[in-house]
Amino acid sequence: MNEGVSIEEINQLPKIDLHCHLDGSLTRSMITELLGREVALSELQVADDNKNLAEYLEKFDLPLQCLQTRESLFRAAKDFMLSLVQDNIIYVEVRFAPLLSVRNGMSSYQVFEAVLEGMKEGSKLTGIEFGIIVCAMRHHSVEDSLRMAKDLRDFLHCGLCAFDIAGNEAAYPMSEFAGLFSGIRRMGYPFTAHAGECGNARNIVDSIELGARRIGHGIAASHNHDVISLCKSKHIGIEMCPTSNLQTKAVLSMDDYPIREFIDAGLMVTVNTDNRTVSGTNMSKEMKLLVDKCGISIDELVQIKNVAGTNFCDIFAQTNNEILFVTSAIDNLIKGASGAAIENANLMFGLNEDEALPKVAYAP
Repeated sequence: MNEGVSIEEINQLPKIDLHCHLDGSLTRSMITELLGREVALSELQVADDNKNLAEYLEKFDLPLQCLQTRESLFRAAKDFMLSLVQDNIIYVEVRFAPLLSVRNGMSSYQVFEAVLEGMKEGSKLTGIEFGIIVCAMRHHSVEDSLRMAKDLRDFLHCGLCAFDIAGNEAAYPMSEFAGLFSGIRRMGYPFTAHAGECGNARNIVDSIELGARRIGHGIAASHNHDVISLCKSKHIGIEMCPTSNLQTKAVLSMDDYPIREFIDAGLMVTVNTDNRTVSGTNMSKEMKLLVDKCGISIDELVQIKNVAGTNFCDIFAQTNNEILFVTSAIDNLIKGASGAAIENANLMFGLNEDEALPKVAYAP
């Protein structure tokens, strides 16, 4: 393995986090401020003997209490961005479920607007670029989720970059959400989906068939040639979250972690945190874990080809298919990318020869 690579070396690497939940990543200090009382770490962070995903999700009850007013949503989002500086993050796609914050009469529009303003303020202070992914929750009705998506449609490409479905995958398989994602596609949302976290590879297949461009976790694809081949042929991004996957028992040990299998199979893999506070992690810890336990090299961690093709915010196309927007963080990364990286980006967004991002030769 690569135990010789220090955490200090990894800390210095610029990083991108594409699978990170806002509620699961609120800092302890911010939760203490918003609740007006001292909060023990054990109230926020999952225990070592956590049994499964359902038990893991219980840790979200307390942070969600902090996300029920415009002011608290703004402050939490801003503080989240500030917390990323020490992890050397240059771009983050943060996700949250607006419908979990409408308890006090706010609309999903007002909820999203407050988070967006907090993220913008944090971005100004840190220089970190961001996109926001809105989550439908599996236990909510399809009708409510579609109504939320319609209400937030004006924010798409204006801070809102994609749609997701999250929650208890074992209790609510993807087959129940064909109607939801049919509507989401009609509204023009790109989307990812939490799938394959609970051992069911069929959820991965169903997500891709419904139009998902990325898969959250995707562990159940391991040792499944057909599913891996499908992900590869469709250029599906796999959002891997090692610490979280261990805690939810998606894998029993790092010996079973399939990132090497996925990389060797040519899948578009990214490394992410999932829930920084609930899992007690950050990007540096995730990368160090993979270096030490999975034999992943530093060079593999900093490869751009997968990142450039799987983020949702790097390319927004107008109706005439001209490139409208490239975030500065991703643009800076692409300046050092190979032709293969640009090709992956074009494939990921389904751009044909006339629409494709040009393979520009950038000066060093």
